[in-house]
Amino acid sequence: MIVVTGGAGFIGSNLIHELNHAGETDILCVDNLRTNTGKFLNLEGAQFTDYMDKAEFRRAVQQGRFTKTPIRAILHQGACSNTLEDDGAYMMDNNFTYSKELLQFALDRGIPFVYASTAAVYGLSEAFAPEPPNERPLNVYGFSKLVFDNYVRPMLPTVKNTVVGLRYFNVYGPREAHKGRMASVIHHFSRQLKEKGVIRMFRGTGGYGDGEQRRDFVYVRDLCRMNLWFAGIGSRHGGERTYRGIFNAGTGEARSFNAVAAALQTVHGPGSVEYIPFPADLEGRYQHFTEADVTTLRKSGYAASFTSLEDGVAETFAAAAGK
Repeated sequence: MIVVTGGAGFIGSNLIHELNHAGETDILCVDNLRTNTGKFLNLEGAQFTDYMDKAEFRRAVQQGRFTKTPIRAILHQGACSNTLEDDGAYMMDNNFTYSKELLQFALDRGIPFVYASTAAVYGLSEAFAPEPPNERPLNVYGFSKLVFDNYVRPMLPTVKNTVVGLRYFNVYGPREAHKGRMASVIHHFSRQLKEKGVIRMFRGTGGYGDGEQRRDFVYVRDLCRMNLWFAGIGSRHGGERTYRGIFNAGTGEARSFNAVAAALQTVHGPGSVEYIPFPADLEGRYQHFTEADVTTLRKSGYAASFTSLEDGVAETFAAAAGK
């Protein structure tokens, strides 16, 4: 069995669909559906053996109820990813304590453990190598992820099973509509273009011109394939090797919001662009530039190419249309 936490969410649901593409269906999907945001719709057509509520799953792990269950890998995507969430206790329980519990379970059982970290740990840094001097999170979400990364780091030289953290950059793709304000700019720009014919983006801020803020936009399916590779699942896996480390999961190429608008207009048809004032509630909490340093990722042996922004946008909306 393969465990996917956050399995109904954006990345988790895409991961389950990608596992299915690889011929894997013996999957335990773990999530929290107490608030009906519609994310259960992300699992339409997906095949998995069982579903557990996150709280029930945590109790089962703590009580040893999986002792005799063969588990091939844990792909830990479950977290609170709201960058505007200010409840630090809630965030730390979801993103730090929960992750510690699963890591210890994986270490005790020798199970490959691949987990989601985030580029939010870098804050306003303009250096994006996964090294402590570059890590200055701007919000409690980034802080919670960094604390877990730092909990993992001292263990890496001595652990015997795969333990890998993937610092996701600016992810986009199908199955993110439930995320609301936290969905990618690609999702928001697409909705604006289709509904109003106008894409609204920020005026020049942070030293960048109108719409020239730059992000490392990474297509969600590329991240799913990366998870499978490190976990040793499917035809794209890294063989029988054991992997240990924290790696950037991005393309290594920053693209502007204006480039996103152009890619969307190629898919949806022409529209206009309106530049709006920067929101006051994002002051000091917003990354104007991200670009993954993928040096250590490539040194790990991961050699797959990344989907271009233009191709990823086209595939995203072909998938959304059921093509």
